[in-house]
Amino acid sequence: MTLEDLRVFVAVCRAGSLSAVARDLGCTQSAVSQHVRRLERRTGTELLDRHARGVVPTEAGRILQAAAADGIAGLDGALRRVDELVRGDSGSVRVTTGATTVRHFMSEAVVGFRRRHPRVSLEFQTENSSRSCFDALAADDLDLAWITIGRPVRGIEQRPVMELPWVLAVCADDPLAARPRIEPAELTGIRHIRLPENSASRAHLDAAFAESGIRIRSDTSVADWDTALLLAELGLGHAVVPALPGWRVPGSEGPLRLVPVPALPPLAVGWAVRRWAALSPLARAFADDVARSCTARAARQQ
Repeated sequence: MTLEDLRVFVAVCRAGSLSAVARDLGCTQSAVSQHVRRLERRTGTELLDRHARGVVPTEAGRILQAAAADGIAGLDGALRRVDELVRGDSGSVRVTTGATTVRHFMSEAVVGFRRRHPRVSLEFQTENSSRSCFDALAADDLDLAWITIGRPVRGIEQRPVMELPWVLAVCADDPLAARPRIEPAELTGIRHIRLPENSASRAHLDAAFAESGIRIRSDTSVADWDTALLLAELGLGHAVVPALPGWRVPGSEGPLRLVPVPALPPLAVGWAVRRWAALSPLARAFADDVARSCTARAARQQ
């Protein structure tokens, strides 16, 4: 059993496919299977259940996957920190997050961080949900994940940075556009543009609607918040979205209006890491820069 066997096994569990991992590694499916078989010989039990559509870890496989992912992540982080000590002020910070997060939450911080640390590499890996970010953080050599704060996740520490109030996005000629605010009960009749499937923001909003007894019809869904805004601007529906840093709320210019819905519980967003105490100084500095930038932008909105 080797470290590479464990790396490949964790990747297979995450992808649910031997062939997908083989493509990512540039090797054959047979080579990937050999890594798994070595582990199965070492443990004396099957670690994967094989099905027509892929593979899933057995109970024993899930135990090994969790332990291996934690160990590999810790080792990779230690090796990177040693490398940074050897190289001095160079190094890298690796972040996983949603497709539009960098623009909405990190743009100012990225510019400032780059000026202060010109030799540091900033790397961003895109995921489509907070759950995917958690999985990537546990499985890969990543430092930080920007996520919607939610329930505790095993092996992950979450740190809120800011709370986002909800707004109703409508086109300028919509009857609701001139309203100073909207109550949740008034959303029942809207043509709702649903937030991304499996996203934490959608789950948060659906839970708020259910708690208020609100049932909203929807025939449109989107992959990200920006697309929801575009469809609302085009008059194709109404989008209930978090008010992101830098937005003027209520909005009063252009073809789109943003009407506050203050009674809905705000959406908390922030950082997730494996362990804050184990973060490299560079990763911690970047996380702090983003938090300060978001706080400053939110203050300018008020």
